[in-house]
Amino acid sequence: MLTALLNYPINPLFLSQQLLSGMGTQITVTGKERIPVKGSTLIVSNHRSAMDVAVLMAALNQPIHFACHHYMRQVPLLGEMMDQLGFLPLDEPKARYGHFFDRATQLLKQHQTIGIFPEGATPMVQETTPEIVSPFQRGFAHLALRAPIDDLVILPVAISAQHEINTSLFPVRWLQMFDASEPLFDRPGWHPLVLYHQVKVSIGTPIVVDRGPKQGYHGRKALDWVTKTTETCHREIQSLLT
Repeated sequence: MLTALLNYPINPLFLSQQLLSGMGTQITVTGKERIPVKGSTLIVSNHRSAMDVAVLMAALNQPIHFACHHYMRQVPLLGEMMDQLGFLPLDEPKARYGHFFDRATQLLKQHQTIGIFPEGATPMVQETTPEIVSPFQRGFAHLALRAPIDDLVILPVAISAQHEINTSLFPVRWLQMFDASEPLFDRPGWHPLVLYHQVKVSIGTPIVVDRGPKQGYHGRKALDWVTKTTETCHREIQSLLT
């Protein structure tokens, strides 16, 4: 039955809205006026729950192509579902984000929205609290500075649970069946599951990636711009959570 359903087009925004409605999740959104009304947008957000994808789409009221861990493409049926929902699997570390960067850039040129969780899988396999943001990986900054797009905006967004339920899914080590090279999966304990009953989504100050930063993304200065962009987003999201 599920395989047959995957042959039909899926509306990610509608599915997200229905999922949250069915779970009785209440969302409060602040800073809606900061959401870009045109151009290309790269959403950057903290990440603690499998519900974050649906929450962000519902809060911003638009479909979003989210980056996801490459192992998810190897899980039976889940990979096909991710394709239908417009997810963008990250490349394995040795590939240096080549295919992901190309696909994401193509979508941004079409003025579609990309979503990235720079904390990676860390807060998903470890127990965390709503106000803590793990260190950011820098891939999103490289994408924003490298993409040949003049109207690109990075939009920091903070997700803060006001009321949640914490439970668990399965032993974290089970994920090694799909990616034995990921050190985060070589750990004892259970994979946490955070379910939101009430959640606040705070839209931060947009960061315009214009010609200035892009021209600086060369040679030795490239790392400086990447570091600055990454730290600015991290500070903004952390401030929205406090």
